[in-house]
Amino acid sequence: MHLAQLNVAHLREPLDSPALTDFLDALAPIYQVSDAAPGFVWRMKEGDEPTDLIQHDYGPMLVVNLSVWESRETLWNFVYRSAHLEVMRRRREWFHRIAEPYTVMWWVPEGHLPPLDEAVARLDLLRAQGPGPEAFTFKDFYDSSDAACLPAAAEVRK
Repeated sequence: MHLAQLNVAHLREPLDSPALTDFLDALAPIYQVSDAAPGFVWRMKEGDEPTDLIQHDYGPMLVVNLSVWESRETLWNFVYRSAHLEVMRRRREWFHRIAEPYTVMWWVPEGHLPPLDEAVARLDLLRAQGPGPEAFTFKDFYDSSDAACLPAAAEVRK
């Protein structure tokens, strides 16, 4: 099993605003770090340029990131033990604070690249029911063995 993660952020300004220049300039270096990180499997891309953010139907002020990692540890190391942390510390400059969960994780079979609608459904599940084996966070984490018992996992194994 691999660990999928989605995070969403609500922009304070439109993407073409000078207030977001530092955020947009940070994308290429951070994507290079993530793509080279041990345990990185995949991230959803819209185009070849780092500023080609994922297109969706949830409004122009919502930025989404969807990726897959080999394990909790490899994702944790990227988020909190790489150059990503310094950029993340500046998030309040660029994004509104979100009271509800803005990130979700779930286990996927190796080779599965989740589409955005699947990821948003996991975030909706976390928001509606709280953390569980199908949708969780770093704080309330569920091991892949918990997810392997779920009916959806059994269907994938067939």
